[in-house]
Amino acid sequence: MQRTSPRTVKNARTLRRSMTLPEVLLWQALRLRPDSLKFRRQHPAGPYVLDFYCDAALLGLEVDGEIHGFERNRLQDEARDVWLRSQGVEILRIPARAVLADLDAVVRLIIDRCIPLHQPAAGPPPLQGGIS
Repeated sequence: MQRTSPRTVKNARTLRRSMTLPEVLLWQALRLRPDSLKFRRQHPAGPYVLDFYCDAALLGLEVDGEIHGFERNRLQDEARDVWLRSQGVEILRIPARAVLADLDAVVRLIIDRCIPLHQPAAGPPPLQGGIS
């Protein structure tokens, strides 16, 4: 992934101190490492800051409030998602109202999305050094 500027890192630190209620509730669940998955909050990614990020699954989580439904914000979100996918990061957008309505269901959805992405391949490890 592209390097992150000091400005973006500073912005991420600021955002950690001003999380919305749905973000706080989701963070309280994700920081317990469900299914042994480690998440970071307000994670800098290139020029952007992801609400949450799981490195093992290369998955970014965005908790979207009502403002994300407006045309201008929707277009910005789409451009951001395209850039992040170009860097190998998939994005899961979660409506804030879903977090408030059923946090457990949201966490299960996140785990289900992460598990196939971070499980090691089945079978023995590949042979090293051309030995057959």
